[in-house]
Formats: sequence, C-alpha cells, structure tokens
Amino acid sequence: MIGAVLALYMAWAIGANDVANAMGTSVGSGALSIRNAIVVAALLEFLGAYLAGSHVTDTVRKGMLDMDIVAARPDLLLYGMLGALASAATLLLAATRWGLPVSTTHAIVGSIVGFGTVGFGVDAVAWGKVGQIVLSWVTSPFIGGALAFMIFMLTRRLILDHDQPDRQLLRVGPFFFFFVFFIIGLVTLFKGLKNLNLDLAFGEALLGAALLGGVGAVLGRMLLMRVNRTAPDAERGGRFSHVERVFVVLQVLTACAVAFAHGSNDVANAIGPFAAVVQIGQGLPVAGKAAVAPWMLAVGGVGIVVGLATWGYRVMETVGKKITELTPSRGFAAELAAATTIVLASRMGIPVSTTHILVGSVLGVGLARGIGALDLAVVGRILVSWLLTLPISAVLSIFFFYFFKGLLGP
Repeated sequence: MIGAVLALYMAWAIGANDVANAMGTSVGSGALSIRNAIVVAALLEFLGAYLAGSHVTDTVRKGMLDMDIVAARPDLLLYGMLGALASAATLLLAATRWGLPVSTTHAIVGSIVGFGTVGFGVDAVAWGKVGQIVLSWVTSPFIGGALAFMIFMLTRRLILDHDQPDRQLLRVGPFFFFFVFFIIGLVTLFKGLKNLNLDLAFGEALLGAALLGGVGAVLGRMLLMRVNRTAPDAERGGRFSHVERVFVVLQVLTACAVAFAHGSNDVANAIGPFAAVVQIGQGLPVAGKAAVAPWMLAVGGVGIVVGLATWGYRVMETVGKKITELTPSRGFAAELAAATTIVLASRMGIPVSTTHILVGSVLGVGLARGIGALDLAVVGRILVSWLLTLPISAVLSIFFFYFFKGLLGP
C-alpha cells in the first residue's frame, strides 16, 4: 500500500514536470492553449502508459545495481525502492515549483545510486552507467540543439525567406509532411511500442515508417491546397500569414507522437520500483525483471494525467515561453529535432534524456536568431538544475532509505 501511494506520487511528479517535453513548445508558439495542451497530452500520455507501458520492467532501473549483491538482502532493496520513489518525486516537485525542467530518469537513477551506496556498498553501484548519464548532460542538448538549428535554418531558407512563402510551402511542404510522418512512425516503433515486444527488423521498421510518410505527404498536399484556397486574399503572398498555420499542424502532430512515446516509457520510472516492492512483498525471489500488472500501469497513467492537469503548466511556460520566443515554425523545428534525436539515440543505444534533448532543441532554435534571442538567466538556472539532479536525489534517497528502514525494519 505504501508503494502504491508513492508510485502514484512519483507518477504525479512525472506528469507535472516531464510532460512539458512534449507540449511545452506547442504552448509557447501559440499552436495550442495550455488548456488544450493539457487535454491532448493527458489522453496520449495515458494511452501510452496503459497500452504500451512496459509489462515487464527492470527491477533495478537501467541496471544501476549489481543484482548478485542485491539479491542477498531483499529487505534492503524494499526500503531502498520506497525511498527512491519518495526522493525522486520530491525532487521533481521541487523543480516543478520553480518551473525547472529536469530529467525524470536521472532523478530515479540518482535515487537508486544513493540508497545502493549506503545499503549495499560502493561496489554494488554500476559507476560506468553513472558516467554515461553524466556524459548525456552534454550529448543530449547538443544533438537536439544542432538538429533544431539545421531544421529551422532549412525551413527559413526553403520557405520563410521567399517573397511568396505560401507558394513555396505548396511546393516543398509535402516533403516536410513526409519527414514528420516518417519520424512519427519511427518514434512510435522504436520508443512508443518497444514495450509491446514488436519484433520488427530495422528494414521493416523503415519501410513501415516510409509508407506512413507517403500517406503524410498526400495528406499534407491536400491540406496545403485547402489552406491556400481558403486563405483571405489579403493574406495571399504574405510573408508569414497562413504559412505558420501549416506549421501548427506539423508541430502538434510531432508533439502528440512524443507524448505517446513519453507515456509508454517514463511510466516505468514510477512503476518499475513499485513492481520491485510488490515482488519482494509477495516473497518472490529478486530477479532482474519484475512483472507489471495492468492496474499498476493504470495507476501510473492516472498519476501522470493528474500531475499534468495540476502543475504541468509551470514547466510548459519555462520551456515554451521563457527560454526564447517561439512561433509555430520555430516550435516545429524544435519538436521535430527532439523527435529525430529520440529516434537516433534509441536506435544507437545512446543514453540521452528527453528533457535535455527538448531544451537543447529550443536553445538551437533560439541560437538561429542570435545569442540575444535567449534568456541566459533562465538557461543558467536550467543547467544548474541538471547538474544537481543526481546528487540531490541521491542524498534524499539516503534519508528516505533510513526512514523506511526504521519504520518497517525489525
């Protein structure tokens, strides 16, 4: 029962902080109001968590602890997992209170490192994994930022800087739709549906995504012709008028795919430790994997939705409005870059943070307009929060580990 309450608490914190990854740029660019973003994200996050959330999850997230050492003391693992949920959720809510986007995965990993060190010893921690996570502080925002910069510069060169951007969009727009639908297909296959154990070869995944891209190109052509016909005469040939309306569609489509993928993956940060608690509480042997019942996924999905609906707007405003000014075309570039980076990292096995990728993508779009377009004070606070995520979550986890050990131990 304690584990269920803490899992719900953790899922609420994930919804409050991490869902801005998907919808923050859409709110900042005006593509969606906060109310509509919350409704859309709530639906897709819950569906991702419940339908495609992992039904078998790592007992110790990301292999951070040596299972041979941990298996000898399941009681300590029980106290530690409860402490990890409490500490990671507390850190996330504190960050949300200040509107700071931090990595949920890093928070739970830092918590596991904290209780693992004091409960099982320094040798029980996979320090190589910790090093990979520290490296991702650089790789995640850099890759996302570089791609966002290139996508926005390409958008500007091919469409926005033309004398008649609406006509130019009619020519090259279908290619944008093809790429967006192609990336949506890959995000869904590599990230959103991987927990359903769909055994598709890489070539089959590419073919399926390419077919979806073809459908997107046809639909995009039809949409562009409709927008061009229905635009007021005064807007025809205008520089940005209804061109930005098309980027609204592209941006929201990409954001929806990221929201579904996020729900399917990050729910495990709340449910994974809880599944370990249930496993130990039932007297089952501690293994590398733990079964996840559908009701556990529902708990995680509900928690994410509630967190999004109550406090989600805080981090959305930071990502979408405070780092740099976003328009639909800029928001589209950031969202597409983030989705593309997720695909590349997932396929190559590079440990990256979705939060860091998205913030880096927004920074890349801002840099395309010059360093003066960025609010460096906000950027500085975000970077500091990233650096402090692991150590603070580890310290909090140590406190909660001893708390639950004293409360529940012999």
